[in-house]
Amino acid sequence: MRPQVIIIGRPNVGKSTLFNRLVGKKLALVDDQPGVTRDRRFGDASLLGLEFTIVDTAGWEDEDPSSLPGRMRMQTEASLEGADVALFVIDARAGITPLDEEIGRYLRGHDIPVILLANKAEGRAGDHGLFEAFSLGFGDPVGVSAEHGEGLGDLFEALLPHFAEQEAEDEEEATDEEAEYDPKAVLKLAIVGRPNAGKSTLINRFLGEDRLLTGPEAGITRDSIAIDWNWTDPKDGEERPIRLIDTAGMRKKAQVVDKLEKLSVADARRAIDFAEVVVLLLDATRGLEHQDLKIASMVLEEGRALLIAINKWDVAEDASGLFNGVRQALDDGLAQVRGVPLVAVSARTGKGLDTLLSAAFTLRDAWSKRVPTAALNRWFDDALAANPPPAPGGRRIKLRYITQAKTRPPSFVMFGTRLDQLPESYRRYLVNGIRRSLGFDAVPIRLTLRSPTNPFAKK
Repeated sequence: MRPQVIIIGRPNVGKSTLFNRLVGKKLALVDDQPGVTRDRRFGDASLLGLEFTIVDTAGWEDEDPSSLPGRMRMQTEASLEGADVALFVIDARAGITPLDEEIGRYLRGHDIPVILLANKAEGRAGDHGLFEAFSLGFGDPVGVSAEHGEGLGDLFEALLPHFAEQEAEDEEEATDEEAEYDPKAVLKLAIVGRPNAGKSTLINRFLGEDRLLTGPEAGITRDSIAIDWNWTDPKDGEERPIRLIDTAGMRKKAQVVDKLEKLSVADARRAIDFAEVVVLLLDATRGLEHQDLKIASMVLEEGRALLIAINKWDVAEDASGLFNGVRQALDDGLAQVRGVPLVAVSARTGKGLDTLLSAAFTLRDAWSKRVPTAALNRWFDDALAANPPPAPGGRRIKLRYITQAKTRPPSFVMFGTRLDQLPESYRRYLVNGIRRSLGFDAVPIRLTLRSPTNPFAKK
């Protein structure tokens, strides 16, 4: 269920205007006359990606419970019961009134997080009321203008930690596709590489039969072939289902002139999109070539988990030197993801195949991993303390918060100010820290920078 946010305050402070602003429609009647809203009104609100139910309430009045205003107040009090956060709205231009102070005392007597909003804070006319609002004891007031849409980025930042706490508590009840990840589900494993690297031979070895056509000629495979198969994990003897996907060899683009080969390569690219883990098969007799790095980069750009396997290990010369050379070349050529798993295999003899499949399942687990927001931000605070962001031109870049937006691949959103001036080196520092400290290994990680106030800046 969506978190529920209630708007509360005395009459005519702009509660319904704020409600309309957050739902993006003029659902609630708005007028300068106080007391227009009488019943609770629910709406689906969206604020910079935050989805929640917003509740507009009648203005809080100190009247006899049997009177109409008194009964309206009882409705407002009842609405607090199911709420996750309360937005306590005051009029920044009018300052703090005795009724505001009464509402504040009432809210402090309830176990609900309160965000204090000083509405009508556009311009300088609301400065006095904004400063006066500190006396209510709800921390830093958030200055907004519901009428003009100002300050909603700051409201977003104030709401986000409360939603993060709920996410940590309700994580087990999440119903999105990332939360439903099942480590025992079928592993979609695509085998890619240059022509004649031994992709079809490798799959035949997995299956224990000549299921796919092979031979010394390059380019035998044209269509991407998917085969369902069960692998018995030697560690525990458990059967693990795998969908093996054989693909056509990918040559340099300039060398692909035949229409059929172009279609085959396009089909291979679609197979990568379908896969969870992609094995890039190298030929030990040819080493790592530039085309291999291009294929690897393409896989990572698509957000797939990547595993490198050196095939024909049984006929490799100077095996140790080859392995170390490929390892170094991968780290230099794939700067966006260092430490991509590298295994030596032989499709002909069966060497290293269990190691390859075990690594593939481990990679998928990391690719599907979700970090609780609380743990993520503990790491974030430590990372900033160990290496604060730079201050270009003497003005500090402020990094405020980070959250994981999705998995498969792991994608994060970081909020702050002046992020357009954050150096790429510092961004890499954060991405590498996420990977190293939070158990994401060598899977692709996406980090988006977002300044909450920018979407509402005046053009």
